[in-house]
Amino acid sequence: MTLTEIRQLLSERGIRLTKSLGQNFLHDRNQLRRIVEAAELAPRDKVIEVGPGLGQLTELLVARAGTVLAIEKDARLVQLLHERFGAPAGLVRAQADSSGNVGAGLGALPSQCPAGLVLIHADALEFFRTQRRGWRSWKMVSNLPFSVASPILVEVAQLGACPRRLVVTVQFEVAQRLTAVPARPEYGVLTLMVGLTYAPVTMFKIPAGCFFPTPNVDAACIVLERRSPPLLPAAQRLVFVRVVKRAFSQRRKMMFKLLKHDWPEDKLARAFDHAGLGRAARAEQVGLEGFVELTRALCAES
Repeated sequence: MTLTEIRQLLSERGIRLTKSLGQNFLHDRNQLRRIVEAAELAPRDKVIEVGPGLGQLTELLVARAGTVLAIEKDARLVQLLHERFGAPAGLVRAQADSSGNVGAGLGALPSQCPAGLVLIHADALEFFRTQRRGWRSWKMVSNLPFSVASPILVEVAQLGACPRRLVVTVQFEVAQRLTAVPARPEYGVLTLMVGLTYAPVTMFKIPAGCFFPTPNVDAACIVLERRSPPLLPAAQRLVFVRVVKRAFSQRRKMMFKLLKHDWPEDKLARAFDHAGLGRAARAEQVGLEGFVELTRALCAES
């Protein structure tokens, strides 16, 4: 779908895009193809797409993968997608209820699903919070809505059985935070919350002019691969989250003093020693492995 066709379609339907939903549609065909190539899709692959919009990326995903589960919040766009892709075998429309639960038509999705497009009308954040399914064999390939890209990535990274590969388009600033190293201003909670589960593989920049409406910032497509084996067992992940959030609550203050709000000083001192961290260490100076080791040590002290 060209930019002219996008403008015409939205005009004919009287649809005004909503900034609060982060609706900036990628229309550049070369960039869309680069995203699909980065996903390394095979005919049997199952793919999650968040925010399909008008279906520019969806069209390419359906041609490459066995199943595409597209989650769209905007009811107007759900209707457009339904009309655009028709209703072949395998196309299911399900409405989330007030609790975010999706209809029974998706019951077999984790293990089996007919080939084709599965179109879900739901809020993606609520969907992942309430649909505790096994996504380990899935990939996520999405031009994420800019307004909720970071929360979605954090939510997905904390799933018990998260997708094996993420190929997502986000604001360039978010991509920088996902790939940041200690002592850089971009390094912080997002880096660690996603980095515990996923390792960045590669990324490429996408100019703002490739989107409609044109955003004020450039974007980037980043590829994230699930770590195997995981850095921490499931039972210790909540402690890791607690440590990271408290440590970055005042990022320029010493971690040891901040963490004393949550752990006894003697226990904290032993954990810092075990992790090889000095008492004067600040969160912005400590790498992922340092936070992992500190978490292990605190859990061992329990």
